[in-house]
Amino acid sequence: MNTVTMKNVEFGAGVPKICVPICGKGKEDVLEQAKIILDTPADIIEWRMDWFEQVENTASVVEMAKELREVFKETPVLATFRSKKEGGELEVSTEYYVELNCAVAKSGYVDAVDVELYTGDKEVETIVTTAHENGVKVIMSNHDFFKTPSKKEIISRLCAMQEKGADIPKIAVMPQSKKDVLTLLSATNEMAEEHANRPIITMSMAATGVISRLAGEVFGSCLTFGAAKKASAPGQMGVNDLKTVLETLHKSL
Repeated sequence: MNTVTMKNVEFGAGVPKICVPICGKGKEDVLEQAKIILDTPADIIEWRMDWFEQVENTASVVEMAKELREVFKETPVLATFRSKKEGGELEVSTEYYVELNCAVAKSGYVDAVDVELYTGDKEVETIVTTAHENGVKVIMSNHDFFKTPSKKEIISRLCAMQEKGADIPKIAVMPQSKKDVLTLLSATNEMAEEHANRPIITMSMAATGVISRLAGEVFGSCLTFGAAKKASAPGQMGVNDLKTVLETLHKSL
């Protein structure tokens, strides 16, 4: 499997990397959260643009990205606008979603953008092409906050992301039972061993799925999310505790 490198962080090798979200509404809140994260073992930052109160102004978004880059000089920054249908804070038009992601990708201030798989084939292609032309990686994603699809469907979605040019495919699902967590882990293992030629990210959400956030190195997920202040999804652990568990598990493997 090929690995993916952003700044000096290699995804798909060794201990799963830790991503910490910033979910601030105002500029001061975003920068305050950023300073807190500086004192954590975060490997990559996810700036959740859908929380940002000026997100519908691309110039303000790019300016905020610039300030984040000044804070996180050598730490990769992932810019994400999570749509409401996939658990985000705000809904915008598909046209603006494309415009926003392309503007951020062109800015030179972020290392990756998140692109939702079901945005639309043409729209996804536009964002992926723009990102890659500007040296920006694409984490392509799909989130199901209601259920866990079948193992076959999970693998199918991850393969579709790979085919559409994702540098790192990502899926997050909601378990309704312990069996659902096993379904996600089994799909992750099969995808990593039989289909993937690049790193993947998978997780089962909420308290029931916490094990999936810890066992990435065993089953094949290259990244997990931890919270420094505000969690961006149900089931996220504190970043420091998460780091301790991942390192301890790595030593025993």
